[in-house]
Amino acid sequence: MNNNLMRLHPYPFAKMATLLNNSTPATAYTEIKLGIGEPKHKPPTFVLDVLQENLDKLCRYPTTSGSFELRQTIAHWLEKRFFLHHVDANTEVLPVMGTREAIFSFVQAVVNHNDNTTHQAIDNADDKPCDPIVVMPNPFYQIYEGAAIIAQATPYFVPCVLGNDFKGNYRAVPKAVWQQTQLLFICSPNNPTGSVMTMEDWEFLIRLSDQYNFIIASDECYSELYFDKAPIGLLQACAELGRNDFKNCVVFHSLSKRSNLPGLRSGFIAGDETILKPYLQYRTYQGCAMPIPHQLASIAAWQDEKHVAHNRALYQEKFALWMTELGELLDLRMPEAGFYFWIKVPELFDGDDEVFVKALYEQAHIHALAGRYLSREVDGENPGQGYVRIALVASVDESREAIERIRKLLTAQAKLVS
Repeated sequence: MNNNLMRLHPYPFAKMATLLNNSTPATAYTEIKLGIGEPKHKPPTFVLDVLQENLDKLCRYPTTSGSFELRQTIAHWLEKRFFLHHVDANTEVLPVMGTREAIFSFVQAVVNHNDNTTHQAIDNADDKPCDPIVVMPNPFYQIYEGAAIIAQATPYFVPCVLGNDFKGNYRAVPKAVWQQTQLLFICSPNNPTGSVMTMEDWEFLIRLSDQYNFIIASDECYSELYFDKAPIGLLQACAELGRNDFKNCVVFHSLSKRSNLPGLRSGFIAGDETILKPYLQYRTYQGCAMPIPHQLASIAAWQDEKHVAHNRALYQEKFALWMTELGELLDLRMPEAGFYFWIKVPELFDGDDEVFVKALYEQAHIHALAGRYLSREVDGENPGQGYVRIALVASVDESREAIERIRKLLTAQAKLVS
């Protein structure tokens, strides 16, 4: 077995299961799941109809690159959504079976242990080259870290804290780290903090990429769940800088959150064709190809924006409800986009995220996620500790019920500590 498998951390939900192993939920209540970011809104019926109507095509092998029609649909969507001049459907777009597997395999494909010409080793006592570095936000989507570990790269964590609007302070990353960096992961809108990169942020990172020759991979799976203004994407930033070849830049998008289709496992990677060409070759060996019925259903989904606007409106309604009903009792901060609240744990629970999520489960039968499980401790600090992630994926009625239960929990705890 690969020895690096032993270095992988348990997944956050496995840690939650261990934490709650000896806990009993509040049996007076039905379960409300706000811990996992799995969309619960109804998927668009017309997409399901296309899927059903084409099940007979499962008898055919799909190609790894997907159909031209799907790639062209995605290219047109990117051009319209991010104001791009032209996206080549043949060379700059690659459909994938959900972004999770694509992100993982992408790291395996791009990390290069023999790259001695464009990266300088960090100085060390033995004057030996260090492992390649993959830079990522902290807290983060754990696939970034796991993929880096299996690729025998070193994860470097950039804390996303309140003092920097919950975005990574990449200006504080040492030069020696950038010299060894081969890949930088950005998540914008960020999971779990809901922060969004600005044009200034993107330009700074793109200039760094030029200077140190690393790839920027932008995970933009929450890009369509915004409130007032659509977030700027990495390819859009490239276009505004006149970089229409998207040099060293790729983005990941998915239908999971945008269209409430997590089980369709449909997404894409797009950007620099000099990166995508060898990555496609890598994927042909993996055998990762989207089934034809899924491709046809995906075309229908990417071509329609009405269901996406309706989806956004449902999230907007729930966020407004939570802010109105609990904003004075909890430290709720409206995210810039996405469907998560990144909540500072009340002092009533000693600011302890594990204590708070256990109380939510045991006294309100609500599942939430302890923030420390989404982060890594660096220099004695875990930026997720003391925070809880709540996903507003439940229905509006369930949200109202969850709010009422949390009100009662906070009131009871206040009496207990007074």
